[in-house]
Amino acid sequence: MEIILKEDVIGLGYKNDIVNVKPGYGRNYLIPQGKGVIASVSAKKALAEELKQKAVKLAKIKAEAEALAEKLSAVSLCISAKVSSTGVIYGSVNSLQIADELQKLGFNIDRKTIVVKDVKAVGEYVATVKLHKEVAAQVPFTVVAENAPVVKEEAPAVKEEAPAVQEEAPVAEELPEQSAE
Repeated sequence: MEIILKEDVIGLGYKNDIVNVKPGYGRNYLIPQGKGVIASVSAKKALAEELKQKAVKLAKIKAEAEALAEKLSAVSLCISAKVSSTGVIYGSVNSLQIADELQKLGFNIDRKTIVVKDVKAVGEYVATVKLHKEVAAQVPFTVVAENAPVVKEEAPAVKEEAPAVQEEAPVAEELPEQSAE
């Protein structure tokens, strides 16, 4: 007797599988318990249509997850934490803090989908966000001391540009003087 399983049955098969069972097992256990239905021609057609629709929905969900993964890959987070004088964090940075930082940037990511390895010191790390069973995004983040604001990190970059412009001007002035002598 052919049965279409409506849920997973240990030792027999998984949901939506068509399995052959003895007639007594099908009539007396699977069908009355709601774990399966008789695999008639119309039931097989309905199952095929349901699987097609499910495949389309899964493809759409996967495409959305891939789009979100691309956006997350472009994001870089900066997390401040209380740090000892040796650079060791009091406690650790975990998925909850990363989820909060992503929330501030407009990404609604469940903290349970974020995987972070031990982060117990100041530095740069990478968190993995599992968006789908086949799609994961890598989100880089930096852990800084709480008393060291982010503005100080940006200030040296501005200072580097200003001296570069000043160095070019004196070089141009020195060349005409040397050729005049």
